[in-house]
Amino acid sequence: MKIILSITTVVAMSIASFQLTALTTKIKSTIFNEAEKNLYLDVHHLPGKLKYDAAAKSHAKDVMAGQKHGVYFIDYWINEKEGLMFCLLSATDTLSIRNTYAEGSGMPASSFYKVTEGTAAAMKGKNSLYFDIHYIGAGYVSAKDVAGAHEKDLAIQEKHGVNLINYWVDEEDGVVMCLAQAKDSTSFSETHKEAHGLIASRVIKVKQGK
Repeated sequence: MKIILSITTVVAMSIASFQLTALTTKIKSTIFNEAEKNLYLDVHHLPGKLKYDAAAKSHAKDVMAGQKHGVYFIDYWINEKEGLMFCLLSATDTLSIRNTYAEGSGMPASSFYKVTEGTAAAMKGKNSLYFDIHYIGAGYVSAKDVAGAHEKDLAIQEKHGVNLINYWVDEEDGVVMCLAQAKDSTSFSETHKEAHGLIASRVIKVKQGK
């Protein structure tokens, strides 16, 4: 009886050890894979107007296709009138994103920006959403400098009726994109102008994707 009990104990411990090793390997693999991913913000410029519901259906196809290529969609925003769509996602590289769009919606992105982001704020009130784009130039912008400028924006945003949601920086291409709620595009621009003088090249009214 003691021998049988000892053998059973050894087998149980071996199985537990194997399961623990397998779980540890899986966790390490997941961490390693996630560490390889980058954050991207891409832009789709489609001919003609873009319908909100049609964009949602196309986005759903991309989300499904992205699972195959290790592409994870975080958020997206659209401007129906200009046929613009901005997608925030994580992926290992732009090739995996291109393959996702090819197999999903068939709507390729016209621009890709590898970005770092700020700290997101919650939406509040019913003011419209605006995306602005600052084309500063390669080698002329750093995430640290933009973080400092953003703090200056936050200090005076209430004066202009603005709620800054987040921002993204592509240091390599020298591009900064900001998302905010505002009563109009002018109040958004005036916040930047008063805070630090960095005026956006474009300010675009957008709708949050669903």
